[in-house]
Amino acid sequence: MSPFTENGIVWMNGRLVAWKDATIHLASHVIHYGSSIFEGLRAYDTPRGTALFRLQDHTRRLYNSCKIYRMEVPYSQDEFNRAVIETVRANNLKSCYVRPIVYRGYNSLGVNPFPNPVDCAVLVWEWGKYLGPDAMENGVDVCVSSWWRIAPNTFPALAKAGANYMNSQLIKMEALLDGYEEGIALNIRGHISEGSGENIFLVKDGTVLTPPLSSSILPGITRDSVMTLFHEMGVRCVEETIPREMLYIADEVFFTGSAAEVTPIRSIDKIVIGNGKRGPVTEKVQKAFFDVIDGKREDAQHWLTLV
Repeated sequence: MSPFTENGIVWMNGRLVAWKDATIHLASHVIHYGSSIFEGLRAYDTPRGTALFRLQDHTRRLYNSCKIYRMEVPYSQDEFNRAVIETVRANNLKSCYVRPIVYRGYNSLGVNPFPNPVDCAVLVWEWGKYLGPDAMENGVDVCVSSWWRIAPNTFPALAKAGANYMNSQLIKMEALLDGYEEGIALNIRGHISEGSGENIFLVKDGTVLTPPLSSSILPGITRDSVMTLFHEMGVRCVEETIPREMLYIADEVFFTGSAAEVTPIRSIDKIVIGNGKRGPVTEKVQKAFFDVIDGKREDAQHWLTLV
């Protein structure tokens, strides 16, 4: 069932348009060559009103991704931030998922993207728990994918580009068809990279481990948030190269992401992780994360932008 509503409003190239009118031409470069850069962030219903989580950081990553792919965004970052806020307001949603996107539009076809305009849009919709409503407490069953993460110097893993997510789709489809909720990809050296759309953390003997940027991962905003929260709580959190087999003997494993938020993993390749349910460290950081949003914990990092 589609989560979209025909009553929605979309921001496109500086103006608000009806959802049904937010269309592009079939010959647009992005359709043929995957030339898009996008973001994903959530707006939460907080005690102070609707608030976007780390809006400025998501926009900064969007612009960094565009820079890597030589796409000149025709708006400043402040203008794009205002467009996101304007779109959430226009849709009158207390909480929602937000998808800013920058893409190569309609002019000519061919691998050379430069003749095509750089178009921009923001769309929002209501989206529940990405990996299911029970996942936050009970965890999810995942597998190690047969598909590797993109290799260095092929696609830039630091860029959140549409073309990169063909790799993610292969990982996700394989997992779903084999009866799992998600897949974990390794990098070309056989070390842990990330999920199809999430970063990953392991807990072992009280220390939290997560793969470094050099393991072909996206620099996740929620990943960074969780690392910050662990630091504030006095929990040791280390970025280091992690071998595959560490997944099986970890005390806890969990995903992070704007869509997945903080989701525990209960089994990997049918091997039960820890006690087969959300562990205490995962629960602690999950609670700290949502306490910021729910106003139970001071927003010391100024992560929330009120709409």
